[in-house]
Amino acid sequence: MTITAVIFIVIGLFFFTGGSIGILRFPDFYSRLHPAGKLDSMGLFMSLTGMGIYILQDFSLSAVLTSLKIMLIVVFVFITSPTATHAIVDAGVRAGLEPWTAPGKREKS
Repeated sequence: MTITAVIFIVIGLFFFTGGSIGILRFPDFYSRLHPAGKLDSMGLFMSLTGMGIYILQDFSLSAVLTSLKIMLIVVFVFITSPTATHAIVDAGVRAGLEPWTAPGKREKS
C-alpha cells in the first residue's frame, strides 16, 4: 500500500510541476490561469489521494476518519478552484486586460 501512496504523491508532484512551468511559460494573464486552475487541482487530488491511502495503512477508526477528512478537502477544492479561477478571469476582463495575440497575426475586422 505504501508503493501505491508514493505513486499517487509522485504523480501529484508531476502535475504541480507542470502547473508551475505553465504559469512561468505562458505569455499572458488568461493563459496562465489555465495551468493554475487545472494542473494544481489535479496535483492536489493525486497527492491527497496518496496521503489518504498512506494513512489507511493502520486501519482504525481514526485513520478512516482522517482519510475521509482528506477526501472532503479534495471535494471542497474541486468546488472552489473553478469558481476562484472564473472570478479572477472576470476581474481581468473588468480591468480591461487584453488577451495576448501572436506577433504578425491580426484580427480580421
